[in-house]
Amino acid sequence: MTKKWSCLAICCLATLLLSVDLTVLHLALPQLVADLGASSTQLLWIGDIYGFALAGLLITMGNLGDRFGRKRLLLIGAVAFAAASALTAYAPNPELLIAARALLGVAGATIMPSTLAIIRNAFTEPAERTTAIGIWSGMSAAGFTLGPLVGGLLLDHFWWGSVFLINLPIMALIVVAGVRVLPESRNPSPGRVDLLSVALSFTGIVAVVYAVKEVADKGLGHVDVVAAGVLGAACLLVFVLRQTRLAEPLVDVRLFRRRAFSASIGTNLLAIFTMMAMSMFFAWYFQLVLGWSPLQAGLAGLPGGLSGAIGGVLAGPLVSRIGRNGVVALGLLMNAGAFFYYSTLGLEVSYPVMACAMMVGGMGIGLAFTVNNDNVLATAPRKRAGAAAAVSETSFELGGALGIAILGTVLNSAYAGRLEVPAGVPAEAARESIAGALTVAESLPAAQAGQLVAAAREAFVHAVNVTALTTSVMLVVVAALALVGLRGVPKVIPEEDLARAH
Repeated sequence: MTKKWSCLAICCLATLLLSVDLTVLHLALPQLVADLGASSTQLLWIGDIYGFALAGLLITMGNLGDRFGRKRLLLIGAVAFAAASALTAYAPNPELLIAARALLGVAGATIMPSTLAIIRNAFTEPAERTTAIGIWSGMSAAGFTLGPLVGGLLLDHFWWGSVFLINLPIMALIVVAGVRVLPESRNPSPGRVDLLSVALSFTGIVAVVYAVKEVADKGLGHVDVVAAGVLGAACLLVFVLRQTRLAEPLVDVRLFRRRAFSASIGTNLLAIFTMMAMSMFFAWYFQLVLGWSPLQAGLAGLPGGLSGAIGGVLAGPLVSRIGRNGVVALGLLMNAGAFFYYSTLGLEVSYPVMACAMMVGGMGIGLAFTVNNDNVLATAPRKRAGAAAAVSETSFELGGALGIAILGTVLNSAYAGRLEVPAGVPAEAARESIAGALTVAESLPAAQAGQLVAAAREAFVHAVNVTALTTSVMLVVVAALALVGLRGVPKVIPEEDLARAH
C-alpha cells in the first residue's frame, strides 16, 4: 500500500516539473533578447520547439513504454531531461538554445505518458485509481501556475539559465527514488514498432501544431502555413487508416468508438484550449497593465493552480454523487463563471475578488481533467495504458496550441481594432501588441509616450474582456457537450468489464 502511494508521489513530481517547464520560460524571454540577441523569429522557436517535440513524440514514446517497460523509459527520460536542461541553461547562442529545447521536448515525451501508465497499472481498484489520477491531474495543473512563480523568483536573483538548472536536482531525486520504488510494467505480448506509423504521427502532429501557431501570427494567406496544414492533415489521415490495418497499432482507433474515451479526449482538448491561452494573457495583464513585477505576477496566479489540485482530489467523491458527466460539466461551468468575471476586468483590479474567481476556475479545471483522464485510462486495456495516456496528452498539447492561436487571434484583433494611436506615432508596431506599443513609447517624447501607453493599456483591457467573454461562452457549450457525451458512463468502471470489452 505504502509503495503504491510512493510510486504516485514520484510520478506527480515528474509531471509537476514538466508542467513547470512549459511556462517557466515565458518571463525569461526579455532577458534572452538582451543576453543572446535572439530575433523575434528565434524567440518563437525557443518558446515553441519544446512543445513541438513533446507533442510529436508522445504517441511513439507511450507505445515504447508499453513495449519495453514504463519504468525503464521514465528513468531514461529523466536522465536525458536533466542533461538537456544543463545544455539549455548554458546555451551560448539562440541556435543551440533551440536545439537544447528540442532535446528537452524529446525527453519530456518519454516521461509524460509513462507517469500516467505507471499509475494506471499500480492502482487497479477503481476508486483508488480515480483518486490517484485526481492527485496527478492536480499536480499537472499546479505546475502551470508554479512555472511563472518559479521563473519570477529565480529571475529576480539569477540569470535566465537558472530556470533550467533547477531541473537537475529534482530529476536526480526522481531517478534515485524511481529505481527503488517504481514497479516495472509492460505489454506482455508486444508487437513490432511500425516505423512508418511513427513517422506519420510525428510529421502529422508537428505540422498541424505548427500551422495552427502560424495562422495566429501570419494568417491563412501564406503558402508555408497552408502547406503545413495540408501536410499535417494528410499524414494524420493516412496514419489513422494505417492503424486500422495493423495487428499492433500505435493507436487502437477502436477506442474512439467508446463514448467515454472519445468524449473525454474531446472535452479535455477544448478545456485546455481555453486555459493555456488565458494563462499567457494574464502574465501580460499583470505586468503590462497593472505594472507588477514578474515575481508579483507569478504569485498572483498561484491560487488558480493550487485550486486545481484541490479539484483533482474532490473529483472522486463527487463522481459517486452526480456521475462522471455531471462532474465534468460542473467543472467546466465553474471555469466559465470565472471567465465571465474576467470579462469585467479594468485598468485596476480588486485582487482578493480576482483570486476568488481564479480559485473557482482552477477547481473546475481540476474536476474536469481528473474525470476525463480517468475515463481515458479506465476504458483502455492496462497493457495499452501508455498509448492511451499518450493520446490524452497529445490532445492536451494540440488544445493548448489551438487555444493560443485562436484566442490569441481574438485578443490581437480586439486590441488592434480598439487602439487609438496618437498622431505621429508608428501605428503598425504599436498595433502589433501591447508589448510593441510600450517598446515604441520608450523612444517617444514624454507627452506622446504617456498618451500611447494609456491608449495601449485601455485597448488591451478591452481585448482581454472580449476574449474572456468568448471563452466563457465556449466553456458553457463544452459543458453541455460533456453532459451529453459522457451520459451513461458508469460511476465505477471495474477492471473485469474492461477485460471483457477488449
